[in-house]
Amino acid sequence: MSLPISFEFFPPKTPEGAAKLRVARQSLYALQPEFCSVTYGAGGSTQEGTFGTVSEILAEGVDAASHFSCIGATRITVREQLGVLRQMGVKRLVALRGDLPSGYGAGGEFHYASDLVAFIRAETGDAFRIEVACYPEVHPQARSPEADLQAYAAKVRAGADSAITQYFYNADSYFRFVEEADRLGLHAPIVPGVMPIVSSTQLMRFSDACGAEIPRWIRLRLQSFGDDSASIRAFGLDVVTQLCEQLRAGGAPGLHFYTMNQSAATVEICKRLRGE
Repeated sequence: MSLPISFEFFPPKTPEGAAKLRVARQSLYALQPEFCSVTYGAGGSTQEGTFGTVSEILAEGVDAASHFSCIGATRITVREQLGVLRQMGVKRLVALRGDLPSGYGAGGEFHYASDLVAFIRAETGDAFRIEVACYPEVHPQARSPEADLQAYAAKVRAGADSAITQYFYNADSYFRFVEEADRLGLHAPIVPGVMPIVSSTQLMRFSDACGAEIPRWIRLRLQSFGDDSASIRAFGLDVVTQLCEQLRAGGAPGLHFYTMNQSAATVEICKRLRGE
């Protein structure tokens, strides 16, 4: 599989979780990822854990991207955090608006991810490769598909190098989004985000929260398996591998796997894509 791959992790909350993630990372490193990214909690609530996990990945000899959200932040705090990341040796950021922690009103000096991208570029030049998010099935808070596309355009025009999509299970939505971006003259690579299916209840919960559509036929098949985790896993591997094959055949510039801090499903999918 000549396609570049990358992996997303979230900062573990316990020592046991951190130990499990180290084991999972070693399995995934064998696939030679281009980089690994680490998520950032609402309002920067996991900043210490995020930066700590990024530091570990760098120490393990793998390029690491820190998620970086700006909601509730000020120019001073963002400038300080960028300085910390540069000192750590981070060369890649995933720049996001982010979510407010519950109980907070709107605040901070940045209203959109495009504001953050523009600020990072103004402050640091080309010190960071900047990834941004995009939504082939439309951001759940967008006023319309066109407004969502324009929000993505603003991020690219502010200086983003490339984009990673929300996960999806309908390849047509991805290819349509790429075409629409291309028509606007937005030629930054758009890398599809891939969510392996390992638990139907977890998948339903995440998808309801983030607006990712689970096609009816997939939803019904998952429901039909009940608590049969082996059947869910086998079906999920087939579905997601086929999706990745479609994306590869259609010219996707890479694949970014949302690992949920686990390795088995992602390793198996990548092996299948490589014909192993």
